[in-house]
Amino acid sequence: MEPLQRRMIIMLCGVFLLLGLIFAFNQFKTFMIKHFISAAGLPPAAVSTMAITSEPWQLKLSSVGNVRAFRGVDLSTEIGGLVQTVPVKSGIDVKEGDLLIKLNDASDVAQLNSLKALAELAKVLNERDKQQLAIQAISKNVYDTSKADAKSKQAQVEAQIALVAKKNLKAPFSGRVGIVAINPGQYVNPGDKLLTLQTLDPIFVDFNLPQSNAEQIQVGQEIVVTTDAFKGTSFTGKITAVSPKVDSNTRNIQIEAQVANPDKKILPGMFANVNINIGEEVKLLTLPQTAITYNPYGSTIFIAKPTGKKDKQGKPALEAQQVFVTTGQTRGDQVSILKGVDEGATVVTSGQLKLKNGTPLIINNKVQPTNLPDPKPQE
Repeated sequence: MEPLQRRMIIMLCGVFLLLGLIFAFNQFKTFMIKHFISAAGLPPAAVSTMAITSEPWQLKLSSVGNVRAFRGVDLSTEIGGLVQTVPVKSGIDVKEGDLLIKLNDASDVAQLNSLKALAELAKVLNERDKQQLAIQAISKNVYDTSKADAKSKQAQVEAQIALVAKKNLKAPFSGRVGIVAINPGQYVNPGDKLLTLQTLDPIFVDFNLPQSNAEQIQVGQEIVVTTDAFKGTSFTGKITAVSPKVDSNTRNIQIEAQVANPDKKILPGMFANVNINIGEEVKLLTLPQTAITYNPYGSTIFIAKPTGKKDKQGKPALEAQQVFVTTGQTRGDQVSILKGVDEGATVVTSGQLKLKNGTPLIINNKVQPTNLPDPKPQE
């Protein structure tokens, strides 16, 4: 073998040996890194915790309703005419029968007086014919004709009285008048909307509940109503009617409730939050809503479970354990837990998004999430 070939072979063997050593070193390094990480375990996570306890809880049904006037109507006249006077002002309360708008009825009253005179004359003639019939001075046919004429004239008077009454728009019931935009001298047509009249005390609230709650609803049941317009103020009422059918599209039942409104704060058209207490007060396990993780496959919480070891400070070491729970109703910041966890268990209330089973925990309860059944807005 030539010296040059020998040197080339030796050089290639050296290169391959060097590459093999480099590859072996990288494999060894990767193995040692994995071994170190597995021996070190999961990094600890700082969380806040609390012991789950049971609290008194009033079960209730909730819905959003629509406020409707006890009586409400947009008033108009049956006949047209020129507005003569408008005795009412916008926003005042009126009694049943109060005059709201008067149309010009001078010609109609004059016609009424004429008809009254004719009716009175027909009545006198009929009384005279009655006396003459008694002495057989006239025939029965003449008397019957005058009697019918007297009744006809009286009917014409009554028809004219009704026509004059239509020129006076009166309140059909007691209530509050809306915005009055009609002025004297204005001509109105039959059917024109002139003003609105609403009875505000009491007032109706219409709302819907799912068909699954049909057994829990009955007439006379008490409800509590709140509105965003009057925060912190609640109004009580009673259910007055339950629809005899279920809506085939939504599978909901329509319910009507009557609410006392002495201050006339609640107005028709408002939406209202409706709560109905069901049964007696019970005790349920409660947690802040921030402690629950909602997933398509169920609701979960993390429990701080003792590992049986000690941490660096000599305290019992804790690790996260994920648990499925069944949640119930909510109120304020709280949610009720029906099953899945026992009373007294230490539950993670914040920081659970970075947890998984076996994650070591560092407890820091300096800041806790709100857990109020009836939170108030901050000023």
